[in-house]
Amino acid sequence: MVERPRIGVTGNGRRWAPSWWCTSLALRLAGAVPERISVRHPPSGKPLDGLVIGGGNDISPEHYRGEIDEKVVADPARDTLEIEWIKWAMEQRVPVLGICRGAQLINVVLGGDLHQDIRPLRKQTYNRPGLLPTKQVRVVKGSALARVFGSLHLRVNSLHHQAIKSTGEGLTAVGWDLDGFVQAVEHEGEMPVVGVQWHPEYLFYLPSQFALFRWLARRSR
Repeated sequence: MVERPRIGVTGNGRRWAPSWWCTSLALRLAGAVPERISVRHPPSGKPLDGLVIGGGNDISPEHYRGEIDEKVVADPARDTLEIEWIKWAMEQRVPVLGICRGAQLINVVLGGDLHQDIRPLRKQTYNRPGLLPTKQVRVVKGSALARVFGSLHLRVNSLHHQAIKSTGEGLTAVGWDLDGFVQAVEHEGEMPVVGVQWHPEYLFYLPSQFALFRWLARRSR
């Protein structure tokens, strides 16, 4: 019997954490064993085969040369925890999926920066937060994520007001919304690292979105 890969899932430490529950279910359905990691959930010490960097609060601006005086809802302790896990995954070449804030933080760790608030810049896409797949995203033909999704045109949800501005070293933008904001990135080398700006854990009932969790589970084997 093939042993199921163990995948760490970072996020907030609150008991009421729908993102963790949905990500956990999606990973289990994909054949993996999820392990919750947060400032209140220390790792078990068992070897991890993959990693999900989850969504949540804004990233502290000092990590990407942002405006310190800008209004943000930050979690410095979580920043520190997840930055260390991302660096570990890169060093160990462990597959990583970044979700929303997670995609942004991967980008920041690799030297990229962020738009601190895209709401005033929106022209063609509503920035109202929502869990339903109401936003359009186009994906680059031939990209790794296009092969994962099986489509170049996606409908996704939107819960963010920050976004990747310039990509970090080794990352390539491969998905954009109608306003041209980056919605998906992947590592251009052999590193199994991808990030999406939306929340696929709330959309895993869609085959294209569940495919992300299947990709991570397969690469983690």
